[in-house]
Amino acid sequence: MLEVKSAKYLSEYKILVHFNTGEKKLVDLSHSLVGKVFQPLINTSYFSSFKINFNTIEWDNGADFAPEYLYELGTNAES
Repeated sequence: MLEVKSAKYLSEYKILVHFNTGEKKLVDLSHSLVGKVFQPLINTSYFSSFKINFNTIEWDNGADFAPEYLYELGTNAES
């Protein structure tokens, strides 16, 4: 099962995500903030306030993305 182990906000809508596979991916969610639950995330200050909950990133309003989605969307990042 794919899990997010840690994540770091970088800039705009970009997050560096560390997975339980040992891989790091740069994830740009700028085109993924569609729908009512994701509207608050357009504010980058709010976007950067995510936390790790269970196996993925989540915001206080309940918005989250499946770890598989983050993994597929991400590009490999150097260690």
